[in-house]
Amino acid sequence: MQKNNLYGIIIALIAVLIISPDTLFMIWGDMPAFQMVAWRGILAGLCYLVIWIISTRSLIKKDFANLFSNWGITIFLCYFINTILFCIGISIAPAPVVLFCIATAPIFAAIFGQLILHEPANKTTWITIFLVIIGISIAIWGSNTQEINFDIFIILGALCGLGSAITIALSFVKVREKKDLPFVLPMGLGVFISGVVGLFVTQYEHMMTGNVLPIAITGIFVLPIPMYLLSYASRYTRATNVSLILLLESVLGPLWIWLGTGDQPTDLTLFGGFIVIFSTGSYLLISKQN
Repeated sequence: MQKNNLYGIIIALIAVLIISPDTLFMIWGDMPAFQMVAWRGILAGLCYLVIWIISTRSLIKKDFANLFSNWGITIFLCYFINTILFCIGISIAPAPVVLFCIATAPIFAAIFGQLILHEPANKTTWITIFLVIIGISIAIWGSNTQEINFDIFIILGALCGLGSAITIALSFVKVREKKDLPFVLPMGLGVFISGVVGLFVTQYEHMMTGNVLPIAITGIFVLPIPMYLLSYASRYTRATNVSLILLLESVLGPLWIWLGTGDQPTDLTLFGGFIVIFSTGSYLLISKQN
C-alpha cells in the first residue's frame, strides 16, 4: 500500500477504537431518542467548532464561503440528517434492522466514489463488502433475542438506517473530493443544528431525565473526535475503505456492552464478528488502492 493510503487506514482504525464504546454509553444514558440527539448534537457540534478554530489554516471568511458552496451544504446536510435518522431509527424499530441497513454504507461509498470521484471499486473490494455484510448479518441475527414482526415501523426504521448509510458514505466521498477544504465547519454546524432540533422536540424541562453523564461523554469525546478522524482519513484513503473500517464498530460494540453490562454475546455474534474482522483485515493487508 502506498504511504497515503496506509496513513488513512491507520487514522480510521484509531477512530473506530475510540468510537467503539459509543453504544455502551448510549445504553447507560437511558434517554429518549431526541433528548439524546439534543445532548450529543449540541455538545459534539461545539467540539467540532473548537477543532475547526484550532485547525483552520485559512481566513474564517473564506471558510464560511466554502460552507455555503454546494460542497459545504452537502456535508452539512449529511451530518444533520445522519444524526437525526440514526436516533429515530433506533427508537422506532428493532436495532438489528437499523444496524443491518447501516452496514450497506460501503456499498454507497463505492457507488458515490465511482460517480463523484471516478474511483471504481475493484473485485476485491466488492467481495469484501459482501463478506462483511454477511458477517454483520450473522452477528446481528445471533444477538437478536426478540422476534421481529413486520410492520410500518420496521419499514421506517430500515429507511432511517439506509438514510444513515447513504449520508455517512456521501460525506466521506465529499471530503475526499476536495481534500484542501476545511470540512470541520460544515460537519460541526450540521451536528449542532441537529442537536438544536432535538432540544426543540424534547423541551428544556425534560433535558435532565436519564443519565446525562455518559451521554455527555459521548458528545464531548466519543463521538466528535473519531468522526473527525474518519472524515480526515477519507482524504488519504478511499471512502469505501473508511466505511468498511467503520463497520468494525459493530463488532467491537457488543464486546464493550459485555464488559459494561455483563450481556455476553452469543456464539453467532462472535462468529459473525470474526468474519467481519478477518475479511476487513485481509482486504486492508492486500489492498493496493490509493
